[in-house]
Parts: sequence; structure tokens; C-alpha cells
Amino acid sequence: MIPNVLSIAGSDPSGGAGIQADLKAISANGGYAMAALTALTVQNTQGVRAAQMLDPAFVAAQIAAIFDDIRVDAVKIGMLGTAGIVSAVAGTLRGRALPVVLDPVMVAKGGDRLLAEAAVAALRAELLPLASIVTPNLPEAADLLAAPEATDRPGMEAQARALLALGPQAVLLKGGHLTGAGSPDLFATPAGLIWFEGARVATRNTHGTGCTLSSALATQLALGLPPEAACRAAKAYVARAIAAADHLTVGHGHGPTDHFFALRTDA
Repeated sequence: MIPNVLSIAGSDPSGGAGIQADLKAISANGGYAMAALTALTVQNTQGVRAAQMLDPAFVAAQIAAIFDDIRVDAVKIGMLGTAGIVSAVAGTLRGRALPVVLDPVMVAKGGDRLLAEAAVAALRAELLPLASIVTPNLPEAADLLAAPEATDRPGMEAQARALLALGPQAVLLKGGHLTGAGSPDLFATPAGLIWFEGARVATRNTHGTGCTLSSALATQLALGLPPEAACRAAKAYVARAIAAADHLTVGHGHGPTDHFFALRTDA
């Protein structure tokens, strides 16, 4: 059975991140992709120029319409923007027994803030406890914890444990911001810590990797994989999408990954 996966996130008209990346990643990983929009952005590979947040009640109505009609096997949450949208999304998901992957989108790759600082507390209090897996990068983890950014593996381990204490079932802390040849991620549950090793690919085309990873992860969970195996599968998919990214010629800034690398004859 093909799983139905709902992404709740903002739009990226350049197609590399946000809802557009989510739809591609869910489809490429074997799911049927659905979307509830939280925001419209004006952006390209060089940065975000403007953002228009949607009314929280309208966001909630989109999600309710899906649940009223369609079986939802997993949910991915991305850009939310405001405390009102955070609360609206949490209200639609509270009490539902299904995998929820929370990608705490806070700052775009170009440095533009995508989650109001006042909304961080709402995200921490209302959505982290509902998350099956939360997938922050190092700056996002530091923001959630109001702490300095981790710069090494012991720091990542401490912050992963601190994030677990906020209520999610598991944490996938992404180590791509560390220096060095590797790009390790840390999977944390109450049972312990597991490192996922990975090589760093020499490319500037990494726009939307967080969106892509969390959407792939939600799909793998919807397909029935246990959390650790789902994380490994999602990380492997993203690694291949990044490795194939230079086959694309999209924009003059941080270009997208190649979500559909498996369809290319030269992949």
C-alpha cells in the first residue's frame, strides 16, 4: 500500500526547499505527497526576499480538510513562521496516533529568519512533545535550547539529550555544520545515542536539504520502517541527492539537490 504523507510547510517558488522539495522527496521515497501551506515566500537560490504568513485558522482548515477525507500515514512539519501557526498546527495534530517528523525551520541557508523569535517558545512547548522525531541542524538546536551552537561531537551529544528532555520521542541532530571531511548525524532516543557517519560532498548545491531529509524520513516511517532504520534510509537518500546535485543547473546561489536522481540515465 502506498502511504499518504502530509507536509505542513511554506512554499519555495524556486523549487529547492519548502513544500516543493517535500513533494519531490515524498514521491521519490515511495509515498503519495499532500501539502498544507503555512506561508508564501519570495525567494530563489540566492536568498529570501519576502514572506507572507497565512492566517492560522486557514492553515488549520487545510489540515482538517485532509484528515476529514484522506488516511494520513505520516506528517512532516516544516516552516511555520509565527506562534499562531504553531498553535494551530499543534491543535490539529494533538491526540492523533501517527508519525510526526518536525523539522524546526528557523533560518534559511542565506541567513534569513523564517520563524519569529517569539514563536520559538511556542514550538518548544506545543510541537516538540508531539514529535516522533525532531530533525534540527546545529544552529536550530542551539536556538531551541537558547544555548551556544555545538562545535564538536560531545557538544552534539549534550544538546541531543537536552532536546529529548523537551518531549520528542527521538532526535536526529544533523552535524553538517561541523568542520571536517565528515558530515555525521546523531540519532538520540531514551535508549541511547547512535552516530550515523557520512562523507561531506564538495558542492554548494545544498538548498533544501533539511526539508528533503525530514520529508524522506516521514515517508520511510509511513512505509513501516522503525525510527533508526528510517533515519538511515533518509540520510542515504539525501546523500545521493546531494551527490547528484551538480547535474542540475538551477540558479546562481545555493542550488537544489537532485531529488529524482534515480530517474536520470547518468545518475
